[in-house]
Amino acid sequence: MTGASRHYVLAAGGTGGHILPAFALAQELEARGHHVALITDARGAAIPGKPEALTAHILPAGRLGAGKLKGGPLGWLRAARAIWEGRRMALRLFESFQPSCVVGFGGYPALPGLLAARSARIPTVIHEQNAVLGRVNRFLAKRVDAIATAYNEVQRLDPKLASKVHLVGNPVRPEVLALRDEAYPAFTEDGLFRVLVTGGSQGASVLSEVVPDGLAMLPPNLRHRLQVTQQCRAEDLDAVRRRYAEHGIPAELGTYFEDMAGRLADAHLFIGRAGASTIAELTAAGRPAILVPLPIATDDHQAWNVREMVAAGGARAIRQTGFTAKELAKQIQAMALKPETLANAAHGAWNCGLPRAVRDLADLVESFGGAPLMDVIRVEQGAAAQTTGQEAVA
Repeated sequence: MTGASRHYVLAAGGTGGHILPAFALAQELEARGHHVALITDARGAAIPGKPEALTAHILPAGRLGAGKLKGGPLGWLRAARAIWEGRRMALRLFESFQPSCVVGFGGYPALPGLLAARSARIPTVIHEQNAVLGRVNRFLAKRVDAIATAYNEVQRLDPKLASKVHLVGNPVRPEVLALRDEAYPAFTEDGLFRVLVTGGSQGASVLSEVVPDGLAMLPPNLRHRLQVTQQCRAEDLDAVRRRYAEHGIPAELGTYFEDMAGRLADAHLFIGRAGASTIAELTAAGRPAILVPLPIATDDHQAWNVREMVAAGGARAIRQTGFTAKELAKQIQAMALKPETLANAAHGAWNCGLPRAVRDLADLVESFGGAPLMDVIRVEQGAAAQTTGQEAVA
């Protein structure tokens, strides 16, 4: 708690990767006694998990990407007009809400709010969740007051901006963060081998196609101890269920699992995509993984996301082009044939975690744009200290 309530605006794109860290920061700032508003699009406003006290403002935001735009020059013009209209609406919000700072989390819906903040000379911070600076954050990087990152090395980030870069990490759900203080589940020569498989919020068909057959290729001493939990797309469920039944591998399948933190707590090995939130949770909890970066991710950022965890021994990465049942079985054997090898990988993953992410990000945001009353207090305290110093010299 800072001693003075302030107003903050968070601006985030309409995907879970952008919006969920914004929700986490909003919750932390509200807990510190501040008032927070959110700028996003209709998709972002509909994502579950928004704190009750957080008011969402839906602003238009065009997409000005690289390469050819859908719709040609007219599409570019429509996008520019949408951004300009969003900027105008954001300025009106700022006039009434009077934020001390505007925080951007990437994605095109964040752009109008950050442009408006710059125009209104309001301090700005951007948070980059991935190991490659996203397009909107790249465009804004030179213009903002601070850049919060989740990785020690971030591609596409100009080294000249190093003085305003702050490593904070990615905020993680409290129930997952709580796993950090729990021991890795016992993995013995004859005990269960629990594997958790997910493909992100929408699932991934490639995991449904490869993982059951890959697990079936494991040697008997591993295969007969398997207990699998796998998230699948709805259209893949029946086929995946048949494959596991044919292989005689017990598996719980679903399109969505309510208690994902509990399932992660029990897991000896995770298999899935390499999104920023996924890696943040794996490293917070300390769970070893086999990661298959999404090949169509912008700037191949998922492949960069895995590098630190792989270097620490906490994960193995397989490109989707080489993600076969045989290769998966080979990598699992390398990690799990000896209990101590998997436990060491869990520790390597744990060492990459940044559990103070949301607190450090909130501290950074609070360091900008003090309320006028607080500025007066600082001036008076500084004058008093100077007077005391002069008296001491005399």
